[in-house]
Amino acid sequence: MASVCFYFQVHQPYRIKKYRLFDIGVDSQYFNDQSETNLNNRRILEKVAGKSYQPTNQVLLDLLNQHPEFKISFSLSGVLLDQLIEYSPATLDSFKRLVDTGRVEILSETYYHSLSFLYSPKEFEKQVKLHNDKIKQVFGFQPKVFRNTELIYNNDLARAVEKLGYQAVLAEGADHVLNWRNPNFIYQPAGTKRLRLLLKNYRLSDDIAFRFSCRDWADYPLTASKFANWLSAVNGSGEVVNLFMDYETFGEHQWADTGIFDFLRALPAEIMKHPDNDFVTPSEAAKRYQPKGFLDVPHFVSWADVERDLSAWLSNDMQREACYKLYQLEPQVLKTKDKGLLDDWRKLQTSDHFYYMCTKWFNDGDVHKYFNPYESPYDAFIAFMNVLNDLKLRVERKLQIKKKKYASQKEN
Repeated sequence: MASVCFYFQVHQPYRIKKYRLFDIGVDSQYFNDQSETNLNNRRILEKVAGKSYQPTNQVLLDLLNQHPEFKISFSLSGVLLDQLIEYSPATLDSFKRLVDTGRVEILSETYYHSLSFLYSPKEFEKQVKLHNDKIKQVFGFQPKVFRNTELIYNNDLARAVEKLGYQAVLAEGADHVLNWRNPNFIYQPAGTKRLRLLLKNYRLSDDIAFRFSCRDWADYPLTASKFANWLSAVNGSGEVVNLFMDYETFGEHQWADTGIFDFLRALPAEIMKHPDNDFVTPSEAAKRYQPKGFLDVPHFVSWADVERDLSAWLSNDMQREACYKLYQLEPQVLKTKDKGLLDDWRKLQTSDHFYYMCTKWFNDGDVHKYFNPYESPYDAFIAFMNVLNDLKLRVERKLQIKKKKYASQKEN
């Protein structure tokens, strides 16, 4: 039997506006620019919701109603949920209707879609708890499976996730991690006792996410029946095929006129034509299948770019400097006990800000340029550092006020 496990990442950041040097000290509204279409978070969210989230949710709801065997899973970042609540509550309701079917699993992640595990384990745990609380509040769901930002993973993350009580964790099935192993099995992370590891089958996932509309691809056009045959071929050489991808694949990365929605509508029925196939959620896969051995991943892996490492966010001096300065501010921010400052600091942790600063080129550069709302990575860095300097000033002022207030109380 080959089970199919669908997982979709749903995330949109609060993009930083074109924050200039002379804005420092006078403007604390960092994350919206009404005059810039490519930096206006509301307009971007409404555009993506209209082209991708809403039509795809309707297709999936129809499929769940038509096929009792069909199951899917999502992770929705906390900052995405906040924007849906504020800008597009109808879209959020459509996600709730999917969850209400009982065959949709919601996964846990960091609230701010951050790189916090790399810099601050304590902040990482706080964000995971914030996200779990939000998922309970919005969907009434208790996540059992964890996926870190952009599938960033190593042995240390697995051990931390197990300590937090999760049953399973997701990661990229990169060739340099697997070596001779097969991504279509469950594994146990090195150094854990009971945690299960689900690995993305990146070849089959990317056939949909990246190659679907590529006319130069040898297998173009990709039909549901063709893809279902590829999945069925796993029978006998694997137990679960993990198809992990960005939710914007449907309607945004692959536009409606490519036929992506017709492909999605037809896919479950084509998969079920093969009697040995079925669908599972990540937690069901972790329970059903025993691990085929331990998998040792000492170095970080992710699902980004051809290297599948951290270079999408930390490959140049700008990115590393921005991250270092941001997390260096943590003790002072926490000391203020100011919710507004803390929220702004955490929104700056969102991985997209560092992705926009990436200067990689060739194939990866095309991807980074496509997603970059700034004219250049350098503009992204300048805006970020200007905002960070303003935030630092606000923190210092707040701490000075608290210090003066404490001194006054002590004198009295």
